[in-house]
Amino acid sequence: MFEAILFDLDGTLLDIDMDFFLTKYFEEIGRMAVDKVQCEPRRLVEQILLSTDVMIRDLNPDTRNEEVFMGDFISSLGTDEQPMRKFFDEFYLTRFPLLQGYCKPFDIVPDIMEAAFNQDIKVVIATNSVFPLRAIQCRLEWAGVGNYPYELLTCYENMHYCKPHWQYYQEIIQQIGVDPHRCLMVGNDTREDLAAEMIGIKTFLVEDRLIDRGNSPYSAYRQGNLNDLFKFIKQMTKA
Repeated sequence: MFEAILFDLDGTLLDIDMDFFLTKYFEEIGRMAVDKVQCEPRRLVEQILLSTDVMIRDLNPDTRNEEVFMGDFISSLGTDEQPMRKFFDEFYLTRFPLLQGYCKPFDIVPDIMEAAFNQDIKVVIATNSVFPLRAIQCRLEWAGVGNYPYELLTCYENMHYCKPHWQYYQEIIQQIGVDPHRCLMVGNDTREDLAAEMIGIKTFLVEDRLIDRGNSPYSAYRQGNLNDLFKFIKQMTKA
């Protein structure tokens, strides 16, 4: 039936409350800013949020998300590029891993991933591409599924769009070379993840950490908890 399966990460493969996690993330990066770049933590955090919003909204096919974020961040903050790039690189290498205690793995997720790879289909980690690859690899390891040969990990270095834009999903399809109608997107957000249906991708809405802001125009092809997803994937066959 499917040639590829796309997995969201946060709240889908990893048991994480992103609102709570981000408060800890900003606390940690703020502390490092005082030590490393002599930047007032609140100003740094505010600009990260503003530049992230610029990145999410940007639909220029010629600029990768990293370029959009760093360009806006550096110009708005009025700082030099190289010291800030070094700052972010060091943060994700040394400080980001310290945040592992603010989330936990779902016990069944390694079994789900093993079942997906047993289907002999392409497997993609389709997390919103607002973080660098190192942060995504960290969270996959926290989820217990960091050691698989994924077809693609979407991150801000290799993508030009973000969720919930349909162009994000179209770019994945182009990169992995499959028919969108033969793909399944698995996620827990009724707006960001179910938006995949705009280009014909079927969706499975995971309910364990459901995010439903009440403004989604989409409906899931399948819906259930992680146990239901496990059963569904085990029964999948390629048409």
